[in-house]
Amino acid sequence: MGSIFQITCDGAFFNRCLDCFLGKVANTSKLQDNLVALETELGKLIAAKNDVMMRVVNAERQHLRTLDQVQVWLSRVEAVETEADELKRHGSQEIDKLCVGGYCSKNCASSYKFGKQVAKKLRDVQTLIDEGVFAAVATEVVPERAPEPVADERPTEPTIVGLQSQLEQVWRCLVEESVGIIGLYGMGGVGKTTLLTHINNKFLESPTSFDCVIWAVVSKDLRLEKIQEDIGKKIGLVDDSWKSKSVEEKALDIFRSLREKRIVLLLDDIWERVDLTKVGIPLSGPKNTTSKVVFTTRFVDVCGSMEADKKFQVACLSEEHAWELFRKKVGEETLESDHDIVELAQTVAKECGGLPLALITIGRAMAFKKTAEEWSHAIDVLRTSASEFAGLGEKVYRLLKFSYDSLQNETIRSCFLYCCLYPEDYSILKWDLIDCWIGEGFLEESDRFSAENQGYYIVGTLVHACLLEELEDDKVKMHDVVRDMARWIACEIEKEKRKFLVCAGAGLKEAPDVKGWENVRRLSLMQNQIKTLSEVPTCPHLLTLFLDFNQELEMIADGFFQLMPSLKVLKMSNCGQRRLKLPVGMSVLGSSLELLDISCTGITELPEELKKLVNLKCLNLRWTGALIRIPRQLISKFSRLRVLRMFAIGYDRFHEAPEDSVLFGGGEVLIQELLGLKYLEVLELTLGSYHALQILLSSNKLKSCIRSLCLEFAGDTASIIDATAFADLNYLNELNIYSGFELEELKIDYTEIVRKRREPFVFRNLHRVTIHSCQKLKDLTFLVFAPNLKSVQLLDCYAMEEIISVGKFAETPEMMGHISPFENLQMLDLEDLPHLKSIFWKPLPFTHLKEMAVSGCDQLEKLPLDSNSAKERKFVIRGEEDWWNRLQWEDEATQIAFRSCFQPMGVLSGGRKI
Repeated sequence: MGSIFQITCDGAFFNRCLDCFLGKVANTSKLQDNLVALETELGKLIAAKNDVMMRVVNAERQHLRTLDQVQVWLSRVEAVETEADELKRHGSQEIDKLCVGGYCSKNCASSYKFGKQVAKKLRDVQTLIDEGVFAAVATEVVPERAPEPVADERPTEPTIVGLQSQLEQVWRCLVEESVGIIGLYGMGGVGKTTLLTHINNKFLESPTSFDCVIWAVVSKDLRLEKIQEDIGKKIGLVDDSWKSKSVEEKALDIFRSLREKRIVLLLDDIWERVDLTKVGIPLSGPKNTTSKVVFTTRFVDVCGSMEADKKFQVACLSEEHAWELFRKKVGEETLESDHDIVELAQTVAKECGGLPLALITIGRAMAFKKTAEEWSHAIDVLRTSASEFAGLGEKVYRLLKFSYDSLQNETIRSCFLYCCLYPEDYSILKWDLIDCWIGEGFLEESDRFSAENQGYYIVGTLVHACLLEELEDDKVKMHDVVRDMARWIACEIEKEKRKFLVCAGAGLKEAPDVKGWENVRRLSLMQNQIKTLSEVPTCPHLLTLFLDFNQELEMIADGFFQLMPSLKVLKMSNCGQRRLKLPVGMSVLGSSLELLDISCTGITELPEELKKLVNLKCLNLRWTGALIRIPRQLISKFSRLRVLRMFAIGYDRFHEAPEDSVLFGGGEVLIQELLGLKYLEVLELTLGSYHALQILLSSNKLKSCIRSLCLEFAGDTASIIDATAFADLNYLNELNIYSGFELEELKIDYTEIVRKRREPFVFRNLHRVTIHSCQKLKDLTFLVFAPNLKSVQLLDCYAMEEIISVGKFAETPEMMGHISPFENLQMLDLEDLPHLKSIFWKPLPFTHLKEMAVSGCDQLEKLPLDSNSAKERKFVIRGEEDWWNRLQWEDEATQIAFRSCFQPMGVLSGGRKI
């Protein structure tokens, strides 16, 4: 038995060995030898690669070009080198798994797979070594030819009207600054692609150190494969085998080709974030610190998601540049064919709102219209039914409509289209627009603050999509061409769904035929010269009716609203300045009307029958200065009211309010009625006595609702108001004190505030303050605790000596060095303050100031400005010239710096300054 030995093993070990011996032993048993051979052969391949690379470099120095096959071979060598290094790294781990003298493994499947990979990689290395001989020779036999251009020239017009300065700005970022990613954003048709094309072509004109400029179009339907294909074509990767690779494999090939090169990637028309790492673009790192990416987009949000280091808005052209572009497209021959055409052509150009695509499209369409009549007709068409103008619908509106189609949901699209109810060039108050959206039911209203936040989010979305333009913090407008596009969608493309009739700003003196209103859902007659609404229309589906700014409106027929059973939003602001009366019969809207806006009208009383508007949720009476009669118990009947805007009502006759009006007693009766409104959340209020103010401030419910407060104290004897009480009005945005003839002080306990509060800014939401005809008031020092003030108006305050008094801080020296009021101030208006000597005791930064207007302030001899104030000098100082010449300055340099900001103030015939 000496020749016989016995192996003890369990079943699992036996099965593994059996599996190995069934045809898989070879790769496993030779694993160690193959790894050694792979390392040896890889060394030979690397040596061959280095020889070829040296020949390539020498060839390039002699302006010789190597064959494409050589570049492909080098790329393959790099790939194999990386893969072989990975196998070598795991080699010792796999060898440790071997047993039975290397003929078996503790994990046969793993060892077999790894052995097979090593054997294949060894064959690949040997194949590349054989091919390397050809590669080395090929570098010597290529004929001489010119080097490839860094960029491929793209067709474009030779000049870019109005975009030259932006081209230079972007170019400086590319060649001078350490900026990696640059975003160009703006509305459709504004010239983003044109600008990007000129950037691309400028690389052919101006020498730079970049190796390659790559152009790729992204578009709305983002496909990484398409971007990779554009890049692959430029750098010579595309062939049949490469096309069949996965996105990840292509990304790796692109990365290897570009990681040590200086490239510029130009991406046109991005609609969402493009993950550049998944494309294969080497971002800034140890080996690549100077590559750049420039992209165009319609959405400023994309600049954020792309982590752009710098962004540039491509805006519409100025009037001067718009006319220059338009006349080029029309041609001098046409413009000179009739002496009236130039003036008419300028009017047509203005209708384009500076949008280059519209200017080009309309200019080309008018190039051979050589009679004044044809041009006059074009103006009529553009103003009434622009979509019918040749080319606008197909070439301009459809391009812009992509932005509309890409909005997130139907709610945002509905909110956008609603904006076209406003006239051309109209400044839309954000909160007013959101009131309408809520009234229409676009926004959820379970909680007013949440609904408002949603509304502001939608406004922001539309601004970021370049479908609305932000004018100020609280206003937006629609570009003329975008508005025309919105009307085209609402009134034609989605006519059956939307049913809009928009006649805003059409110059109408009579209302359009009411027979055309029958199927309309939203109707705007804003900003016309309509004097009467004498017919009774049948409008069973009407939801919104805009009548605002028909200032000549004298009469609305009784029963006008009789056949509008669905009406939710009724706006009549700035109508009938000659004390318009509301028509009899408005009570029929009781079950439907949710928003009633009669602000800025000459209305003197609210009729008793309005109490039947039981579904009313928003009532806007702002700036109804003649309104003094509001029947008692009327406001309390609006049991579902959430928003009541009564700012500056009856301000010129408040003390005349009759006993049967809720305004009687300075508003004390009104406050009692407001306390019964269960759902009230937003309140703008006018009060006529200090006692009424104290009652208001005793109610936590009303204090939580107050947004704007107007105090009209003409008949009050209060000499001191404790301004600290306003600190509990957390949402107070606007404060107006009018005719406080006896008011001497707005008192505030500065020491107590500093001692009690960690941050002594107690009026955080206060944005606008107006003090008018408070003839004994000497200062407004409490404003130092309102850090977000944007507008301050002081008028006819004859005793005012200082706006911020240094003396009132004598007891709190720790505050003196930290106070810097008016940091966010945009407008400061000082008028008829004959004793005013100081705005503030030291210079202020005025970072956001847009305008300072001073008149009738002869003792104000120094402004709180020095060389560090408003460094960009973009604001205006308006005042009388003799006052300006008397001003004292910190030094001559400061005086010279602000000289360009001054604009002399004119005088109207009535003596008021403008």
